[in-house]
Amino acid sequence: MAPVVAVIGAGGKMGLRVVTRLKDSAQYEARYCEVAPAAIERLAQAGLAVTPTVDAVSVADLVILAVPDRAAGGISAELAPLARPGACFLMLDPAAAMAGEIARRPDLHYVVAHPCHPPMFGQQPSDAARADYFGGIAAWQDIVMALLQGSEEAYAMAENLCRTIMAPVRHAHRVTVEQMAILEPAMAEVVGAAAAVLIHQAMEEAVARGVPRAAAESFMLGHAQVPLAILFGVIQAQFSDAARIAIAWGTERIIQPDWRRVFEPDQVQAAIHAMLHPEAST
Repeated sequence: MAPVVAVIGAGGKMGLRVVTRLKDSAQYEARYCEVAPAAIERLAQAGLAVTPTVDAVSVADLVILAVPDRAAGGISAELAPLARPGACFLMLDPAAAMAGEIARRPDLHYVVAHPCHPPMFGQQPSDAARADYFGGIAAWQDIVMALLQGSEEAYAMAENLCRTIMAPVRHAHRVTVEQMAILEPAMAEVVGAAAAVLIHQAMEEAVARGVPRAAAESFMLGHAQVPLAILFGVIQAQFSDAARIAIAWGTERIIQPDWRRVFEPDQVQAAIHAMLHPEAST
């Protein structure tokens, strides 16, 4: 008998990605749960019917919380009492779990998973895969997973599900919830995405100072790729002496000396709290 999977928030942005992979899988018996009229309509356009949440969760072997981070805590509190003993809740982001906002029952299992997204470097099997920047369509990607509470059997069941909904998956890296929070938000968003925004803003500044946009964009995208290829060992090359001086000069003027502090546990928690409760940060 195929495991029953309840997808909560099935018609949302994250939910539709899950549904796309799950609806054609003979490995699972899926139930799609939604309350927003627009999301229900999106599912209907895909030929999928909505199951009442109570009905779906009460029989599910696995419950996927495909909901915004800020809503995960409240929704888990509503759903945990409905779940059958031994069911596994799968969260697709570590924020609410790391903040302790996921409602837990001692007889339930809880797993957190998140995609790494297709890598910048490396071969992909097709043109379609190379154009799949987010993942979950054609490009291979890795994923990270953590067992928040429960058994190894439940973790293995959740990993199998993740390999379906995030396919094609190359490696499923096992980490702790705390390590996943170091990866995101600290490493990937607080540092990595902020650096990406800075790169884009630098290009816009060049355009504002008279450089033709096409030239600035071509120059920046090429010159962003080469340093990353050098630093990650993709190419056997070194920065020139002049580039090293420029990097040191820019680092002193742009990057705060204590930037690594964002990886300290209290700062990771502070970033997560700001993400989950933006109203308290304004």
